[in-house]
Amino acid sequence: MWPVCKKEVRQFFSSLTGIIALSVFLLLNGLFLFVFPDSNILDFGYATLDKFFELAPWILIFLVPAITMRSLSDEFRTGTYEILQTRPLGYGQLISGKYLGSVIIVALALIPTLIYAYTIHALSAGDIGLDTGGTAGSYLGLLLLAGVFTAIGVFCSSLTNNAVVAFIVSAFACFLLYIGFNAISRIASLASGAGYYIEMAGIDFHYRSVSRGVIDSRDLVYFLSVIALFLLLTQRNLIKRQL
Repeated sequence: MWPVCKKEVRQFFSSLTGIIALSVFLLLNGLFLFVFPDSNILDFGYATLDKFFELAPWILIFLVPAITMRSLSDEFRTGTYEILQTRPLGYGQLISGKYLGSVIIVALALIPTLIYAYTIHALSAGDIGLDTGGTAGSYLGLLLLAGVFTAIGVFCSSLTNNAVVAFIVSAFACFLLYIGFNAISRIASLASGAGYYIEMAGIDFHYRSVSRGVIDSRDLVYFLSVIALFLLLTQRNLIKRQL
């Protein structure tokens, strides 16, 4: 598993596409948070990173598929997947290695954003500063969200030999599962009853819950269950390729 994981990380950073993807992620966050007037957190008048945690999921919807789109699709296209099958490597180890490698890359992309927290805390007036507990909870929610998007991306990459198709399908699936249930729950005929339970099935509901700084076991179980589901679906796809 670990050799696959290290190969995934090394391969991503050895390509220009990977460097550009991470650079664009950090650049967009920086522009939205410190330059554009409607979302500039320096204009709020108080120390908060709420705007960052509202914006980051939408950028991750495109960043994570860009990271995972080559995970398995390139192995199929180049024929290296057949070579991997000759190694003493099970499906679970292969998928876990691909998944962990992609999660590490996303985590490395999020680490520089800690500068935002430090900057806001340093610029805040008085002794209160930034709510470190709430910020830590929000970062945990962002990591869990990235973990779910990564599992979806690896699954979509197992569906096709074409990395571009994998990117498009993955981005659409992440968008749909993130906001789709919330949109359906707002239908007038569902608003009074089933709407709440439909909203609970969406990723956005649980991400917002964790981002408040309150760690609920139900949210953790939800995120881990969705991750496990898509990794199991990925394993099923790989097994079907053998039949």
